[in-house]
Order: sequence, then structure tokens, then C-alpha cells
Amino acid sequence: MPKGKGKGKGPQGKRITLKVAKNSMRVLFNGRRRLELSKMGIAVFPKCLLELADVEEIDLSRNMLRKIPNIIEKFQNLMWLDLHSNQIDELPPEIGTLRNLTYLNLCNNKLTTKGLPEELTLLRNLRTLNLGLNCLESIPTTLGSLKELIELGLFDNSLTIIPKSVKKLPKIERMNVKRNPLPEFAKEEEPIDTIKRIESLYLVEKKDLCNSCLQTCQGERDELHKLEDMTPGPSEKPDFTSLITPNSTAIENQEEWRIKDDNPSNTPRHSPDPEDP
Repeated sequence: MPKGKGKGKGPQGKRITLKVAKNSMRVLFNGRRRLELSKMGIAVFPKCLLELADVEEIDLSRNMLRKIPNIIEKFQNLMWLDLHSNQIDELPPEIGTLRNLTYLNLCNNKLTTKGLPEELTLLRNLRTLNLGLNCLESIPTTLGSLKELIELGLFDNSLTIIPKSVKKLPKIERMNVKRNPLPEFAKEEEPIDTIKRIESLYLVEKKDLCNSCLQTCQGERDELHKLEDMTPGPSEKPDFTSLITPNSTAIENQEEWRIKDDNPSNTPRHSPDPEDP
């Protein structure tokens, strides 16, 4: 085998050049600059991005990244970082140096509890943290030090307990812990009307969903169509027009019979003769 061949264990992915990175730059309505590198087949964090380390936002979602290198500390202006739907199993301690970060999306990766560094709790300006769809068996109690946190996603993990320090975060508004083996959920055995459980409805296009989310949505849509097929339509409703409800008829004719009783001259009455055959 030639030298250098078959050396890498993971997917090689697409190589991103500085020119490609510059062309992916977008200026948002709020003036921030975002590197939009989603769905580019990237398997290794592009070192050329160091030339653009002053950007405020980076979108590297829906790629094949396994690691985030320690050079992430060079992006000190970073306020928004989307890494969802990759294959990341751990974060570097240097993630804690991004003190301006307010949004961090790590959903749908392979993060374990050991893969969360203590330095994550240094992100004191963080308002949104999404750790859903990972392999977490527990979360550090030190996450309770993220006092500015408003949204926290912990859904679809293997959590059996949520630390009190996290539950009591002072500014938390939305905490999604669904589909975890938590004891409080084990008690809820009664079926719940899914329509009543809808809290928010977001409309998105197919191209904006990762494969996992798209499959989930399509599956739920198919189930809904099945329910619609089982529900009888207007043409299938039973027709009871030929049947008369006795009580209803009596009520409707009550006044008519009363009039007949009050005016015997209008309607001849026939008294049965005992001798009639």
C-alpha cells in the first residue's frame, strides 16, 4: 500500500478553501457576518477559517465533523455557533473562551457526558443551548451557573435526573427534556391527546431540515393521513332521516293535540262501544 493511503479512519469529506469560505459569507439584517457552511460535506474543521476569525456567526450544521479543534478559541467575536447534525463526540476546553457566545446548537451529535468540558460553564452570556439528540446520561450541575440561559434543549438523551441547579436557572423559559427516562415521565402512563400537547407550531421548508428531523416529520404526517382516512367523511355519515324520534314528535305535536282536545267539535271523537265486536 502506498504511503499516506488509507491513513484516515473517518470520512475525508470536502475540502473547503479560503475562496469558498469567503463566498459563503453573508451579512445579516442586524449587521452580523455569518459563514454559511451547512451541508457542505465537511469532515474536518477548515483551518482556512482562521483568516475569517473575526466573524460573529458560523453555521457548520449538517456536516460530518467529529471534532472541534482547539483553534476555536481564535474566534473571539463569535456570538452564534450552529454545529447540529454532525458526529461530534466531545468539545475542547477552549470552547469556554468564547465569552461573547449567546447561541450554541449541538443537537443531533454523539456527545457523551464525558465529552462536555467544565469550561462550557464559562459561557456566561449564553442564552440558548441545545444538547438534544445526543448520548448524555447526565448533565453537570455546573450548568446551573449559566444564569443568562433562556432556552435549554435536553430532549432525546438518556438522562435520569435533571440537577436542581439547572431546574432553578433564574431566566429559563423553555427547557425541553422530552423522551428521556426520567422518573417523573415514567408515571405518566395515561394516553395523552396529541392535539392538546401542541405548544408551538413552526413552519419550515424541507430543505431546512436535517435527515433525522425530516424522517420524523414525514412519519408523523403519514400517521395523520391514516387517521384522516379512518374518519368518515360527509358522504359516509349515516343517514337517519327516515327515522322519527318519538319524544321529539310528541313535543312537536303537543300544541296540535292540545288544540284538538280543547275543541271537540272540530274533530269527531269515537267512543268505543263495549258491544262492538
